[in-house]
Amino acid sequence: MKRRAISVACALILSFFAVGCSNDGSMPETLVSSYNESEMDAAIEKAKATVGDFVEALAIGEADEFSIKAPISDSNGTEHFWISDVAYADGKFTGLIANDPGVVKNVEYGQSWSVEKNEISDWMFMRGEMIHGGFTIEALLASYPEEEANLMRSKLVR
Repeated sequence: MKRRAISVACALILSFFAVGCSNDGSMPETLVSSYNESEMDAAIEKAKATVGDFVEALAIGEADEFSIKAPISDSNGTEHFWISDVAYADGKFTGLIANDPGVVKNVEYGQSWSVEKNEISDWMFMRGEMIHGGFTIEALLASYPEEEANLMRSKLVR
């Protein structure tokens, strides 16, 4: 029961901050909401610089849920997806696409996907309701209602 609650909490957080979550094919709100691109670039660089912390936590299993975020491109553009159920081996992460696409058409929710360690755009793991990593989440909070943004900030471990 506790495992199910953790999975539901993680899914809600992933979908809340998924760039590209839409069930009807329309542009998701997060794609058209404004955010500071330089803050997002800095968040991605921080995630890449600290991905070793994530790999270490994943190796010893010291969290409830593990996810990475990766850019996926096709002829329609590039979209960043959370990937859940993550495993790591030989410099590569493998997992399942955790949100519906809004721009690209070459992936779908639940599809297996692999990405090189140096190509990720974010990582996060959860201990209870607390989020470790998730640097791009912080960069997106300015585009959310203040109450929701403050709730999410209270869950980010820095």
